[in-house]
Amino acid sequence: MPKSLKEGRIGLVAGRGVYPRLVLDGARDAGQQLVVAAFEGETESSVASRGRPSAWLRVGQLGGLVSFFRKQGVDRAIFAGQITPKRLYDLRPDLKALWILSQLKERNAATLFGAVVKELEKAGIRVLPATTFMEAHLAKPGLIAGPRPPLHLSADIKFGWPLAKAVARLNIGQSLVVRKGTVLAVEGFDGTDATLKRGGQIAGQDATALKVTSPAQDMRFDVPVIGPRTIQSAAEGKVRAIVVEAGRTLVLEAEEVRRLAERNKITLWGHRGGAGK
Repeated sequence: MPKSLKEGRIGLVAGRGVYPRLVLDGARDAGQQLVVAAFEGETESSVASRGRPSAWLRVGQLGGLVSFFRKQGVDRAIFAGQITPKRLYDLRPDLKALWILSQLKERNAATLFGAVVKELEKAGIRVLPATTFMEAHLAKPGLIAGPRPPLHLSADIKFGWPLAKAVARLNIGQSLVVRKGTVLAVEGFDGTDATLKRGGQIAGQDATALKVTSPAQDMRFDVPVIGPRTIQSAAEGKVRAIVVEAGRTLVLEAEEVRRLAERNKITLWGHRGGAGK
């Protein structure tokens, strides 16, 4: 572990799902205990209980988050786990959050989390990449899970990758579903899982899903993630292959992902740059 991660205290801004727990596991393996900021209705209690110490906050309680971290001597922070999208638009903000919201010209997940990051850094708390302590979970190039890639995968990547990148660049979404040179579904506010189901059902069979990052992706709080639910959604939509960006996508609960991919005959493929395989 780099020396810089051993000095001072690191806070974990813990959202929902397994992701925060895996960060805690990685930190433990590196000999590091984290201070945990948990959120009511989002964070698992088992995650909060592992904080040294931890505090329960309300989504929108930005002043409370900054005060808690400063009181605990936190000088770096990691964001892990999503906040239910609806909560981002139904906040009960404290005074600090109200002031931040009043400065935003656009109100979406990227601008809201970006504003929180800026506020933490104003308080002297540097925000680390969300992949910190999670390097072992980053997607590798090539076959990650499931059967060997179908013959059409190379053509689907060549067609779909630049389009997926263009959509991501416009902050519309990060995923596309394609088949035989046709875009069948584009991710919007409904998220990746719904996009997989929609696109796969339109295709009927042999669809390929692509999940990418945008050039302006802020890896401090916005890292693409796939897990067992992603594979289940692909299976429901009869998607044949999922292509993710190697080195920039987290694969969570990898053993279960591999089991589901094998059972449902879904190829999970890591792609790094360019258009072809």
